[in-house]
Amino acid sequence: MRIAVLGAGAWGTALAISLSANSSSSHQVTLWTRTPGHLAELVSQRINRRYFPAFPLPDSLRLTSALDVAIEFAELALIVVPIAGLRDTLRQMAACGKTIPVVWGCKGFEAQSAKLPHQVAQEEYAGVASCGVLSGPSFAQEVAQGLPTALTLASHDEKFSRNVAAQLHTTRLRVYSSKDIVGVETGGAVKNVISIAAGISDGMGFGHNARAALITRGLAEITRLGLKLGGCMETFMGLTGAGDLILTCTGDLSRNRRVGLMLAAGHPLPNILRELGHTAEGVPTAREVLRLSQELKVEMPITKAVCSILYAGVSAGAAVEALLGREPKTENY
Repeated sequence: MRIAVLGAGAWGTALAISLSANSSSSHQVTLWTRTPGHLAELVSQRINRRYFPAFPLPDSLRLTSALDVAIEFAELALIVVPIAGLRDTLRQMAACGKTIPVVWGCKGFEAQSAKLPHQVAQEEYAGVASCGVLSGPSFAQEVAQGLPTALTLASHDEKFSRNVAAQLHTTRLRVYSSKDIVGVETGGAVKNVISIAAGISDGMGFGHNARAALITRGLAEITRLGLKLGGCMETFMGLTGAGDLILTCTGDLSRNRRVGLMLAAGHPLPNILRELGHTAEGVPTAREVLRLSQELKVEMPITKAVCSILYAGVSAGAAVEALLGREPKTENY
């Protein structure tokens, strides 16, 4: 399959390496970066120095900074940009006058609109029915290393999700299909917010018991919101729900967990984001999730606590005390 990977950040580069380096596949992969300077670096060094200095780009991987060139002969576009860049990338694709099937790998709710990625795609790339999301518990570095990873590809078009999942599936990158695009996207978005809370908990030294409780109740928040939006319960118990949540709340490679750790240490948010250097989707997503939950009357106390720290100047200690001081209730989703 001829695949255009749009976005040369960590996740895009990892997918491009994995899909083009796999000897069992017949994929012809082109990696697109929007910056000519970045392209020059990739071409001359055959390494994405900012994200993966230890992983050379496969010789077969093609590189370009021209979007029309990237998608000219592609049979599938994998859009792997932050949620903030999804709309603009889709608009640029539409302006090229060529419509091809698209799958996006971003996780979050769009700022200001609180829309999921598939809703953005419907507005900007409505001419293509074959589209979907690729998500799941996956650190980009481990995918680039070729370590075993399992993902879910979801689309309203079941035939499309099955076919593309089968095309992308390898022994190291296992891809399952789903028709629950709302559930998959919601799980991928909200888990980043819960991960910030997990980092705060760990940074304050609350221990494994507290982290397990937070993950479990965080999953309840994800599920409540996801069901309200039209997702399926089974999805939240699977790879893109519990699986992704557990990984990002416990793994040291999690950017959002690192944000929480630094918040617990008292670092100001602007300094944290500057030091991080990479996108932590949970930060902008938290505000949209809270707003959406209030509109839909979905109780999400952990998300509310995270937002109070990020945007209302509440200290991590005070936010935690407020959470711990809540009245006990019957455990439910």
